[in-house]
Amino acid sequence: MQPLDLQPLKFVALDEEDLAIVSTHLQDATVKVADVLWRPQEKRLVIGLDRFDWLSADGDKPELRRCRAALRFERVAACKCKQVDPAGKAAVLNLLAVEFEPTDAPAGVVKLVFSGGGVLRLEVECLEVELADLGPAWHVDTRPTHAEVFPDARG
Repeated sequence: MQPLDLQPLKFVALDEEDLAIVSTHLQDATVKVADVLWRPQEKRLVIGLDRFDWLSADGDKPELRRCRAALRFERVAACKCKQVDPAGKAAVLNLLAVEFEPTDAPAGVVKLVFSGGGVLRLEVECLEVELADLGPAWHVDTRPTHAEVFPDARG
């Protein structure tokens, strides 16, 4: 694996608009369950992931590459999972989106939505999120694809 020069990303998200940008950059990131670190005493969740670089995959000379990154959530009161087995440390999840639903502003619920129906649900006091690339990118052979979904024509 030859490392590539890539301008490292670093984003801080403090509102829904910021989080939408982070979510866009994380679409199709892969996450090993072992790399999801919940620290309840610190009210922190940290996730190590391999981010697909969608910016380099578009344009006249597309390059397919991934980069190791960290996603950190602060002020997390609770972390729950649905269809994700915390004991299955070797399992690899495909992240589709990171969403925020306000409850009692500025508090709310962050959902990390994975393909296959898996969800991590974070109850947060407020949005305080950081995404940071950790190292060089590397070439990959395939671009993530999504199955086309067509609405039922029968109504």
